[in-house]
Amino acid sequence: MKSQEIRSKFLEFYKSKNHKIVPSAPMVLKNDPTLMFVNAGMVPFKEFFLGQKKIVNTRVADSQKCLRVSGKHNDLEEVGKDTYHHTLFEMLGNWSFGDYFKKEAIAWAWELLTEVYKIDKDILYVTIFEGDEEEGLKKDTEAYDIWKQYIAEDRILLGNKKDNFWEMGAQGPCGPCSEIHIDIRSAEEKAKVSGASLVNLDHPHVVEVWNLVFMQYNRKANGSLENLPSTHIDTGMGFERLCMALQGVQSNYDTDVFTPIIREIETITGVKYEDPKVTGDETDIAIRVIADHVRAVAFSIADGQLPSNTGAGYVIRRILRRAIRYGFTFLNQKEPFIYKLVETLSAQMGDAFPEIKAQEQLAHNVIKEEEHSFLKTLEQGLLLLNTITSNASDKVISGRKVFELKDTYGFPEDLTALILSENGLDYNKEEYNKALKEQQDRGREATAIETDDWNILIEDDEEEFVGYDTLAADVKLTRYRKISTKKDGEQYQLVFNMTPFYPEGGGQVGDVGYIETSNGDVIYILKTKKENNLIIHYTKNLPENLSEKFKAVVNEETRNLSASNHTATHLLHQALRTILGTHVEQKGSLVSAKYLRFDFSHFAKVDADKLQEIEDFVNARIRENLSLIEKRNIPMQQAIDEGAIALFGEKYGDSVRAIKFGQSMELCGGTHVKQTGDIWYFKIKSEGAVASGIRRIEAITNAAVGDYFEDVDRNLTSVKQLLKNPKDVVKSVTSLQDENTALKKQIEQLLKDKAENLSGELRNQLQEINGVQFLATKVDLDANGIKNLAFALGKEFDNLFLFFATSEKADKAMLTCYISKELAAERGYDAGKVVRELGKLIHGGGGGQNFFATAGGKNPGGIPKALEKAKEYIA
Repeated sequence: MKSQEIRSKFLEFYKSKNHKIVPSAPMVLKNDPTLMFVNAGMVPFKEFFLGQKKIVNTRVADSQKCLRVSGKHNDLEEVGKDTYHHTLFEMLGNWSFGDYFKKEAIAWAWELLTEVYKIDKDILYVTIFEGDEEEGLKKDTEAYDIWKQYIAEDRILLGNKKDNFWEMGAQGPCGPCSEIHIDIRSAEEKAKVSGASLVNLDHPHVVEVWNLVFMQYNRKANGSLENLPSTHIDTGMGFERLCMALQGVQSNYDTDVFTPIIREIETITGVKYEDPKVTGDETDIAIRVIADHVRAVAFSIADGQLPSNTGAGYVIRRILRRAIRYGFTFLNQKEPFIYKLVETLSAQMGDAFPEIKAQEQLAHNVIKEEEHSFLKTLEQGLLLLNTITSNASDKVISGRKVFELKDTYGFPEDLTALILSENGLDYNKEEYNKALKEQQDRGREATAIETDDWNILIEDDEEEFVGYDTLAADVKLTRYRKISTKKDGEQYQLVFNMTPFYPEGGGQVGDVGYIETSNGDVIYILKTKKENNLIIHYTKNLPENLSEKFKAVVNEETRNLSASNHTATHLLHQALRTILGTHVEQKGSLVSAKYLRFDFSHFAKVDADKLQEIEDFVNARIRENLSLIEKRNIPMQQAIDEGAIALFGEKYGDSVRAIKFGQSMELCGGTHVKQTGDIWYFKIKSEGAVASGIRRIEAITNAAVGDYFEDVDRNLTSVKQLLKNPKDVVKSVTSLQDENTALKKQIEQLLKDKAENLSGELRNQLQEINGVQFLATKVDLDANGIKNLAFALGKEFDNLFLFFATSEKADKAMLTCYISKELAAERGYDAGKVVRELGKLIHGGGGGQNFFATAGGKNPGGIPKALEKAKEYIA
């Protein structure tokens, strides 16, 4: 059975059980401070389990893309080493929100596996929760009794809290679970060892395929459990493992989920997979790593997360660099090649996940650029590592130096270890681990947040946002909790029954303002965010009387400035698509009160003329004073049919909000001006590259433009004064430029003449030592002049060894070494080694080729010593 059919049969089965089939949510999370990525199928439904969003569909099923590469669930280091761990994986799941419970969940799971997929009952085992005395939890006899109707009791195994009690996190909904395991070993192996004895022991062929979670408790901040108001079902079945079982293979990588990618890797690299005579285990691991990682990276890009140096972007960059490194080391791939796999991935999975087809070219471009960049880093790392090994005084290298290579230059520790071992060296692992732990501790301290339980004052199904229509409202506090971070200290998170405060989202920053009590006290709202459908207001203090009504007031100035910038991003998007082409898609944005930032797909730099045309287009729409046409809570498909643009990487519900200004129409939850004239003016400040195929425009509107023009006017006045107030400033500056160009040419000629005169003087200073024409001296020339001088003298001699020093400033020194190529080859002289070692005397370093190299430093006082020691290299 092909993987596409396996996925389809799952969804069709649960559709027949009255489940709504929903598409996979984007893997990258935007409103959950506890997670970067969806790491389990239930994550997109957290707000329902937490009771923070009204349940519309009580039965749901899907195939959700998941990523496990950070935090508690981190499978990254296992990937490739075994046959069943992955970074990206699909989780087939069915969900009940207060509807059916254990009886139906177990019955339908068994029916699907044994009757639809025709899996032999004799290779299945199930586990149930054995209970936990410390928690006061009893054995899950209810699940046990249900399972007895379908499977022999000796195949129902007891599991401990670690394996059979599922928790969302340190706090929140949780409950016992029942896992279904499958034994795909050969008959001979089964006869020797019972599968029951191998369950949950990480055996590659006795694996868990499905986990049925029975959500019935809530974990509080103090660790205690309380019953949930309603019970829920949360199941997750590993798609890749299911395919392994149904396709009769012994590895996930032998299923048709991975074989098309692996075949393409073989074609590109010329390396055969699973042929030990040719490749050995290391190349097999490398191919598995690359096949897995390209899926994770490409889908992350398709879901809106580009590789970067921080946060979720850093995680994606790390995954890709791990794949590049494996290809570089074990498959001998010194040029980019992983990007070529995106086409195969798109063809294979594009029907089930249309986002990968839609963003195929972007993923192709970004991965190719990242490969180019990191391969250069690998080259730089190899040079640095060569310096470290050549200067090593013993066989064990400093662990901190190895950590520095990883932390500063992105050079992987395992590659460093491999190269060191090839040179008969090792590194201090304890020192490395200490440096790594120090860095991790710093990161944890900076981001650690202690969160108390919510104090519920009023039961409220869903908080109402009224901020589109008003900036002030009378509100009631429904819940609050205390949080603490190292950066901000103690704060409170407040939730109201309604709020005019817009929470950070869709690129727009959250509102600030205050709430006012009945006696006139003011408590400032420092920021507003959204978490699992709750609009959360951050304050330093709590009001004294929690039950009274408060007046919530948004800061009008910052809201209006943010609204101006947000509307400007819509007009900018329209301008880019009109002027550059409809291939342009929004790839990210930031909207604040001070400025806007807009990322978009485009293949080349936008030149100055085009930027001016774009700016003029937006300002023309502003002058037209177009009115806002807002459509709230309309069906998603209706909005798309009417021409609305859905934004990259956003998660939309069945009902959406559409914003229209003239011909610009987008799905958007942000705040906007009532008419475009309120923006006043739009000014582009910069345009540049973010990644391959992604450009970024930064711009300002409204009051910020006024400040900008005032600043420009002040600078122009200053320039005029420096130029003695000419009538035509441009003509005056052009004249200065022409004069400067002429003077530069004169200086270049003078330096050339000086070098020629100096050449004759230096020729007379050469000393013959051991058959080498040697000279070490200080010269008064710039770097280019010294190079020309050295190569001019080099044409006259084939046994020349020159060592020059110069210092242009009190804190700047430079060393240059030139050695005739014939001499370097015959005697093994190395100019690069000379400047690296003597560069330490001027508190600097450098390098180059064996016949020519330079080093820079900040200690000219070391020059005499360097000139003196240069002779030692030919003695």
